[in-house]
Amino acid sequence: MPDRRKRSAPSPSRSADDTAGFVDAHRDADAREAVWGIGELAEALGTTTRAIRFYEEKGLLTPRRVGQNRVYTRRERARLQLILRGKSLGLTLRELRHYLDLYGKQGEGRSKQLELAIARSEQMIAELRERRAALDRTLDELELIRRVSRERLAELQGAKQRDA
Repeated sequence: MPDRRKRSAPSPSRSADDTAGFVDAHRDADAREAVWGIGELAEALGTTTRAIRFYEEKGLLTPRRVGQNRVYTRRERARLQLILRGKSLGLTLRELRHYLDLYGKQGEGRSKQLELAIARSEQMIAELRERRAALDRTLDELELIRRVSRERLAELQGAKQRDA
């Protein structure tokens, strides 16, 4: 007997349920976390779905698509982790793209990635040490200003009390 219930357009939550179902269906039994939906990936890595879509739009991520749903593999998850780590270190999108592209198809560029990571981290360490030295000079100056100001205030207050 045919189902005569009226069907409505899919709601956004139904689409999310469909995506979760698709993702679950494509996980193998041995590796239950082999693929993720965009919401799962965002939650797992502490970012937003909007940020993930932004990196996709910029060509840094290329998830598989099933209809309008994005499905992320371990490769995309690893790329996103590298993107987020690079972002926290202040890398530009261009630098991130270059770093990710060095990997190659089968990981043949790993040593180049590591060389770049070493060079960039050395550069950033030097910059941070310079900033720390500048902050230390500023702190020393502010402490001197505070000390001299307190001494001057004490002198003024002492003179005021003597005059009274």
